[in-house]
Amino acid sequence: MKPAGGLAVMASRREPPDSLEFFPTPPWATRALCEHVLPHLGLAKAMEHCACWDPACGEGHMAEVLFEYFNGGWGSDIFDYGRGYRVEDFLNEETVIGSPEDGMAPEFIITNPPFRPAAAFALRAMTLAPVVALLLRTAWIEGVERYETLFRDRPPTLYAPFVERVPMTKGRWDPKASTATSYAWFVWVRGRDPLPVFWIPPGCRQALTKAGDVERFGVRTPAPLFEVA
Repeated sequence: MKPAGGLAVMASRREPPDSLEFFPTPPWATRALCEHVLPHLGLAKAMEHCACWDPACGEGHMAEVLFEYFNGGWGSDIFDYGRGYRVEDFLNEETVIGSPEDGMAPEFIITNPPFRPAAAFALRAMTLAPVVALLLRTAWIEGVERYETLFRDRPPTLYAPFVERVPMTKGRWDPKASTATSYAWFVWVRGRDPLPVFWIPPGCRQALTKAGDVERFGVRTPAPLFEVA
């Protein structure tokens, strides 16, 4: 199955409403999931044979990187960013589930959801796919309401915080950005008990950034921002 959607991210932009919390994921943060977190769960081989779905894909910053690892997949979003992805509300129960080409259900749902409805994203995703991975602030693990509606009965199989910070900039990926906010991957694997915390090792930002990422995903600059062998 070929990836669905995926026009050049550097094409002309369509700005979403402010309420959509559009903070594109740095490509290296998605590769850290695929090269460290999912293999730690024994899912490296599964990625080679399974499809993934990013239901909050925005301009494709995460989805296009996932397609580097998975056997096909697709992206969708509630807002039309003009990138060729499906436009749909993931939280609407009438949303069609399955790939645009053959209707197959996803084995993995992986996304960077809006912070406020993220618990609803998690709950719905777990009914649709055996593996769910959400990229969120580490502070998302806190809160009485979230504990009662999600974590008490459905604790993540793996909580994987980044040792180094993952800078996210509103409306665009800026490889030079910095941040005081910490992020983690929250992963649920159906039928698996929770595992100890897995720290995503330092050095991923440099090691997992590819030479073409700035051209594909970033802000145009006159000089390279990373030296990648």
